[in-house]
Order: sequence, then C-alpha cells, then structure tokens
Amino acid sequence: MPCLGHFYQKPMQLVKGSMQYLYDSEGRKYLDCFAGVSVMNCGHANPEIIDALKAQIDELQHVCNIYLTEDFVNLAERLAKVTPGDLQKTFFCSTGTEANEGALLLASIATGRDEYIALTGGLSGRTKLTMSLTGISMWRTDPHPVGGIHFAPHPYCYRCPLKKKPATCDLACADMVEHTIAYSTTGRPAAMIAESIQGNAGIIIPPKGYFRRVSEILKAHDALLIADEVQTGFARTGRMFAIEHSGIAPDIMTMAKALGNGQPISAFIATAKVADTYTKPGASTLGGNPVSSTAGLAVLNYIEKHNLIQHAQERGAQLKAGLLELQKKHRTIGDVRGLGLMVGAELIKDAKKTPYPEAVDTILEDLKDRGFIVGKNGLARNVIAFQPPLVITESDISHVLNALDDVMTAHGY
Repeated sequence: MPCLGHFYQKPMQLVKGSMQYLYDSEGRKYLDCFAGVSVMNCGHANPEIIDALKAQIDELQHVCNIYLTEDFVNLAERLAKVTPGDLQKTFFCSTGTEANEGALLLASIATGRDEYIALTGGLSGRTKLTMSLTGISMWRTDPHPVGGIHFAPHPYCYRCPLKKKPATCDLACADMVEHTIAYSTTGRPAAMIAESIQGNAGIIIPPKGYFRRVSEILKAHDALLIADEVQTGFARTGRMFAIEHSGIAPDIMTMAKALGNGQPISAFIATAKVADTYTKPGASTLGGNPVSSTAGLAVLNYIEKHNLIQHAQERGAQLKAGLLELQKKHRTIGDVRGLGLMVGAELIKDAKKTPYPEAVDTILEDLKDRGFIVGKNGLARNVIAFQPPLVITESDISHVLNALDDVMTAHGY
C-alpha cells in the first residue's frame, strides 16, 4: 500500500544480519545504528538467542495462551522482577500497538472511566484508539479519531511549547496535565499514557522531576499512569526501563520491540490492584506463544549475562560526547539529547531553529552509501536518531561519528 515508504531514495535490499551489522543483496556490509527502531538490542542473529529459539521450535512451536506452557509463566515471573515498583501481573500480546491498546482497556476497566490524557508528540500505535491518542499529525491518518481524548503539551525543552526556559520553568509542562484535566475533561480521566522518552517526536527527554509531578497530579484525580516503554525498554537508555530514570513507578507499563529481539512479542504489566479488575475472558492467539516466550527469556538472560545496561551507559556517553563535539563544529546541529544508546541530533537551518529535514535526508543517504544505517525522527523529521544494537563497540561509534563529520563537512552543514 502507498502508506509504506523507505528512508532512502535508493534503498538497498537487506538479506543478512550479524550482531551490530547488516548485509545487502550485493554483499555490502553496514553498521546498524538504528536496530530496526530499537528492536535488536541484543544484536542481529545473536547466536545465544537463536540457539534457544531453534531448540524451542524443535519441541513446541505454538499453542494459544489459553493453554499452559512453562516459559509463558517463567517470562511473566521474570518481568515482575525486573520492572519497577509493584508491577506484577502481565498480559502478553504481539505488537506494541496491541500492548498499548490493552493497557488503555485495562485502565478503563480498573477505573470505570473512559477519558484519556496523552501528550503532543506521542506515538501510541496503529489501531483506531492508539492512533487517536497519537500526538503527531503525520501518524494520525484516521480521519475520524476517537473522542474522549485530551492532549497536554509535551516536555520538549529545546522547543518549549510554553515558551519557558528549563532553568526557570518550574516544570510548567507537567502542571499543564492538571490544567488539561481541569479544563478539557470531566475531571475524571481513566489514565494518562506517555512514552518515557518520546522516540518519534525526536528523542524528547523529559526534564528531571517531570514524571514525579505528573504522577502526583494523576494520583490526586485517582487516574492511572501508563508508561509506554515500547522503544525505551530493555537496557536501551542505560536502565532496564527508561521510567526508572524518573524515580517513580507507573500503574501500568507497556513493552514490545526489544523484548523479542526480532521475535514478535509485547506485553502490558500492571500492579495487582489494577490487574485484578480484569476478570472477563481475554486471550491472544499469538501472544506469548512458546517461541516468543523463549525469546523474551533469552533476551533477559543475555542482557544480564553481558551487562548490557552498563554497556549502554558507557557507549551512550561516548556517542553523546562525540555528537556534542560535532555540534561545536557544525552549525546545523542545534541540539543533542538522549539517554544511554538512544541519542538524537536535531538539525536546524538558522538561529531561529528552523527545522532542516532536507539535510537529514542527505546525510542519511550518504551515510548509507558509506556503510552506516542511521535513523531519523522528529516532528519535522529533522532529528538524526542513533538507537543501535546495544552490542555496538567503542570503535564502531568512533567510525560512525567520523563518517558523520565527513558527510556534514562535505555538504557544508
């Protein structure tokens, strides 16, 4: 369908992956700096994960989750241990959209309410409800969005929608959640859904204290906080989940992408108090099937065994520092932001911060021709996005930074 496009004017055909590398049909090798949009955290065709999947396929490939299988239970137990706060009970499904949809349903069941708060700049999914909760116009392709949804301004410090300065704003963006509840809703919202870091909006990092204050506001209204960790989960940001940087725990959390390292699996997990309200029958044909559950366990084992959390911290610090050095040299890099190995460089044309998406497209095309696959996002598609496999090395990051420098210099950016 014409809704599906490619990053590149001359797209290559990818045929093989090996840890942080991809190969095309002509045999060319690429350093993957996007990881299938934060999916392949443990690397492409990771032997430790693939071996576990092969062994499971030989034994039992699929039964629906209305039947008991061991790793289905084991994975739920592991998630209860590695998630923050009192998150305890999990429902498995197949995609991030499905996880968000399920979390929103659970919030409505638990509270008896049907209004939701979302953030501008957020991306929640492809179904009617999750698309209606998406605060990016290019992804809101449904001409008839669902009602009962209210948006608060997102915490975009570089382009503050409230025209504030981070040093003196006193978290005005967080206080706007209270304003939205008071003036746009009935005063009784079911929940607020928010990405712990907004990926598609351009790797938007909330200021320190943002989620703590938002959580306090929601609790005062008996509303729930749903943390969307679809892009940010599983060591990506230097913590197992990005919400942990805020020091608070949500009532419900969603996850997908890196949980399966390429195997389709997602989940939403909630506190027992919230989860135990979901009593009517519910199932997912493919959610948490034997192979997907095995993948989830293999991912958690690999992250722990190879200390990917610390690795993401160290390599992320190197990447961010390198981009900040390039910012001193290249006038078009307006802002560098990120946590762990989720880092963005926003390109601008001038002192007015005019977005420069044309430069991003040119740079990405040239980097591809040099053997580097780098992502892009942002409301104006003007942010170069680095979300590589967490197995990327110090020399890999040096190589891509040098290539970026060369490309920007060649074009005078």
